[in-house]
Amino acid sequence: MDVVLLILSMAIIGAIIGSATNFLAIKMIFRPYNALYLGKWKLPFTPGLIPKRRGELARQVGVTVQDYLLTPDVIKNKLFSQEIRFGILQFAQSKSEELIFLNNKTLKDWLELAGINGLPEKIEGQVDDFIEKQFVSFKHTLSTKSIEEVLPEDITKTINQKVPELVTTIIQRGEDYILSSKGEITIKNLLDDFLSSKGTIGGLFQMFFSDSSSIVSKIQHELVRLLRSSETKSSLVNIMNDEWGKIKKQPIMNYLNEIQLEPILINIQSYAKRELAIEERFNKSINYYFPNGNDWVKYDLMPKIVDKALELAESKLEDVLKKLDIKEVVREQVDSFPIEKLEEIVIGIANRELMMITLLGGFLGGLIGIVQGLIVQFLN
Repeated sequence: MDVVLLILSMAIIGAIIGSATNFLAIKMIFRPYNALYLGKWKLPFTPGLIPKRRGELARQVGVTVQDYLLTPDVIKNKLFSQEIRFGILQFAQSKSEELIFLNNKTLKDWLELAGINGLPEKIEGQVDDFIEKQFVSFKHTLSTKSIEEVLPEDITKTINQKVPELVTTIIQRGEDYILSSKGEITIKNLLDDFLSSKGTIGGLFQMFFSDSSSIVSKIQHELVRLLRSSETKSSLVNIMNDEWGKIKKQPIMNYLNEIQLEPILINIQSYAKRELAIEERFNKSINYYFPNGNDWVKYDLMPKIVDKALELAESKLEDVLKKLDIKEVVREQVDSFPIEKLEEIVIGIANRELMMITLLGGFLGGLIGIVQGLIVQFLN
């Protein structure tokens, strides 16, 4: 009976010691969080294993994550997979359709959303300024340069070639008028006025030529003969060439002095703004100008943009990871992570296993106690 009691007591003591030792060992992984001192002497095994090796642990975790877990190849395989590309493409397509093509926002609304206000008015102002500058420049040109300098050379050459044709036309029109009934009346009236202005002599001639039809007819034929002569045409051509030469040397403004140019400028500006209809154009939606835009953006533009963006991101990934320095980021995060929270997470996850380790310590301690009791009994 004494033997059984001895062995049982030693087994209980061994189980208590074993379980307590394992329990203490588990606690010492995290506890104490800080070093404990007895006077100036630091107590051994303080702080706990994790707090003591926290910096080294953080460095090792950072190296492991960077070299084995989040390598460029791993990130490429995950980040640039077909599933990710398809997801990004679907998101981009749906957002472009929702935000751009399925609402009634006008171009003006989009500009105001981007912080650009009063753009139609600004454009109209710029149109006015542009037309005014061009008008002033044109007016200055007309005032300082001659017609010959302003007109293109080919136009000047064409006008010079057209002078004989113009003279021929004038002569023909003159001939037609002289031979017409109106021309006959005009000549007769001129003849009568001429004779009347000569007093008595003129009256005698009028009495002598009571029927002036014959003399008017002779005058008509003489005038036609005169017009048809080559000397007349040559003289008229020379005269017109001389006059055209004088006109070409003069600034155009010399012939426009009596014309008010400011109303013309205002009318041009008003016409340009009316035809441009800037305000009206900015009050249209994107769909108005681009009715097939939704399909084009979704099925043509977006796939190209997504592919190009992913291709660019993939080419820059290693540089980004180097600049990001995952090892240092992980080290900082692990080093700043609260030990209390880490202990709570580990115990929460492995609580059952840690309890089993404690019980295993008790079991082994109890078993060792039984063996020790048997050895003591055998030696006695």
